[in-house]
Amino acid sequence: MRSLDVLVAGRMARDLVLTVPDLPDAHAAARVGERQETLGGKGANLAVASAQLGQRVALLGVVGDDEIGGRLIARAELDRIDCSPVVRRPAAATGLIVDVLEDDGRWHYLEDLPPSTMLTLDDAAHAARWLRSANSMIVELQQPPEVVADLVDRARAADCRVVLDGLLPDAHRAALLRACDVLRADHREARLLTGDRLDTAAAGIRAARSLLRYGPALVVLDIGDGTVFAWGDEHLVLPQIDTPVVDTTGAGDAFTATLTAARNHGLPPPKAARWAVAAAAATVGHPGGRPRLTADILRHYLGRLKSQAVEGV
Repeated sequence: MRSLDVLVAGRMARDLVLTVPDLPDAHAAARVGERQETLGGKGANLAVASAQLGQRVALLGVVGDDEIGGRLIARAELDRIDCSPVVRRPAAATGLIVDVLEDDGRWHYLEDLPPSTMLTLDDAAHAARWLRSANSMIVELQQPPEVVADLVDRARAADCRVVLDGLLPDAHRAALLRACDVLRADHREARLLTGDRLDTAAAGIRAARSLLRYGPALVVLDIGDGTVFAWGDEHLVLPQIDTPVVDTTGAGDAFTATLTAARNHGLPPPKAARWAVAAAAATVGHPGGRPRLTADILRHYLGRLKSQAVEGV
């Protein structure tokens, strides 16, 4: 038995979410309607969602040796995340993400993510012992390509499932496709990856099946109004669940974390896919990227998915 269900490798930042009626013009002010300050960044969101799903999760990320970095680690530990792999980078400033939401649904990101908060090859070597303890590793692909490649090599050597989330870097694309178990890309990333508009289910299925030939066991592509899942000789196309959207930030993180948790529990791809789509729907209804996943919430959205048309298995 391994002591970890999942090791997440990715961004860790202070997350400030502000809602405003609309952005003011230059030299004007706007009153903030809602304000949240919490642990954020793609890696942290993946880890939080995993923990909310009952997974034993550790996070490999980088913060500064400043007060904010210490507070983020404390918050993550309250979320039942093992922060032993987290790197405190001397003289680095902890990353900051500001998410400004207008009442009409438009969003604006302001990011201060210094290069010193990116993972390095030394950080990947530091993570080796947690990889040997983990069933799965999720890597968000905003990290340097050579670090992603090194982490994947270490995970494969440790017989750890590899889940890649994002746009594959050109320099290591073929090797990463051969080595990963699950590849997931949002609509923008999937279009850049495949060179296709991916505006129909048929186009998404063709693209996913083409990527499968390079080695992944499961390919997941967002096609805008739904998601294509392809594995073996089978595929499944699931629609987005019809629900009011406040903020799409973090929906993909909740999706990937839930898909990984379901696979860790041995669920077959069709069932894992439905849980993942439910988790994304559960995340778009509130401001900010921090997930709020519970079994009851997921079952609620699964019920809504069952009432919509599904193509495939």
